[in-house]
Amino acid sequence: MAPTVKVWDPVVRIFHWCLVISFAVAWLSGDELKRLHIWAGYAAAALVAFRIIWGLAGGHYARFSQFVRAPADVAGYIGDIVRGRERRYLGHNPAGGAMIVALIVGLVGVSVTGWMFTTDTFWGVAWVEDTHAILANMLLALVGLHVAGVVLASLRHHENLIRAMVTGRKRRPTVGDVA
Repeated sequence: MAPTVKVWDPVVRIFHWCLVISFAVAWLSGDELKRLHIWAGYAAAALVAFRIIWGLAGGHYARFSQFVRAPADVAGYIGDIVRGRERRYLGHNPAGGAMIVALIVGLVGVSVTGWMFTTDTFWGVAWVEDTHAILANMLLALVGLHVAGVVLASLRHHENLIRAMVTGRKRRPTVGDVA
């Protein structure tokens, strides 16, 4: 077995899998189990708020400063993916970093509109409900892209990224990798 290094701290990993569960529960319960849907939404919102704090104060690979890149860097990396020459990153690659930002922004939006819909002021207001539904559908599409990106990167770099998000460990960087 190849030597590994610790990348994802327990906080990031627990956050990730709790968010997966809370989003799935919220999505699946939206039409039928309103109370469960609301509580799953609150859980997701609390997790995102915590992740924003951890993105500013957490460990090296958890920090936004480590993986949020300029749009030109993200576009260049996506171009490298298309050409089959993208570099392996020990932390999040530029596309993965952009996906995290998009997911957080979408989750904040869906959380705010979901909360608004529970208030007297916005109860039954069509644009709030419509915006909430559009954002939820957009998030589902982003989750699909995220999973596809994880699978693609796992195949291209011969590394099980799902296992890495469970164990916190990835293959040690080699020449050409970005640590």
